[in-house]
Amino acid sequence: MLSTCLSLGRRNLLRRSRECVRCVTTPSTADTEHTREQLRRLLRETAQSVAVVTTLVPSDPRADSNDSRVYHGATLSSFTSIALDPLPLVAFSLRIPSRMATALNTHVNDISSTSAAHMVINILSAAQPDLAVKFSRPDLHPRPLEDSDVQWSKSEEGFPILSGTLGALSCTLISRSLPLGDLRWVPGRHPSEQVEGLGGFTSELFIARVSRVERVPRVEGQTEENDRLRTLPLLYHRRKYTTSCDIPPKS
Repeated sequence: MLSTCLSLGRRNLLRRSRECVRCVTTPSTADTEHTREQLRRLLRETAQSVAVVTTLVPSDPRADSNDSRVYHGATLSSFTSIALDPLPLVAFSLRIPSRMATALNTHVNDISSTSAAHMVINILSAAQPDLAVKFSRPDLHPRPLEDSDVQWSKSEEGFPILSGTLGALSCTLISRSLPLGDLRWVPGRHPSEQVEGLGGFTSELFIARVSRVERVPRVEGQTEENDRLRTLPLLYHRRKYTTSCDIPPKS
């Protein structure tokens, strides 16, 4: 009898503990939206570095390989370094659906690929707010790398390195992207914890190993002022582009 009571007590305690964990890890929709808005306001007061990820959109095997090579780029405002030791790792997120997210995941799935990198992350300089806008508006610039005013060269693997950036990193993804609107892949999360962002969008997290720091070519015909700004980072702060000092207006 005593052992039966103890067994029932343990089961009840375990059930209540699970219910408490669910309460803590699964906030209500209203709480999530409130936290999201508070975080958005806070992050507007912080300066975020701006980068552009570039890659090659995998070709359609049914098409001519020479005619179907399409280079693509997308602006990142979530890029960050997450580790230097034991491996140099960086991370960023992309909204989905996204051509860039699809292309990067396709590179990871391609077991026949011998490429040492899947992409180049170009860290923009203070002279390049126009590039940040261009690569963030696929509705206006569906193929920005084909624009005549965008100068770039190729990495060893054939990915675009934008000219005049603060720096460029050739990176290899460590796995497919991780869904940020569905946390069921995280150990211990509740099976029903799945949410969407505003407008039905969600995001995916990409983690990559830095395989090489690239040599960045200079921009041909660059002005003296832009040459000075090239050594400063492009930052996004309070819904506009800035840097560690004032960016003079274009004359």
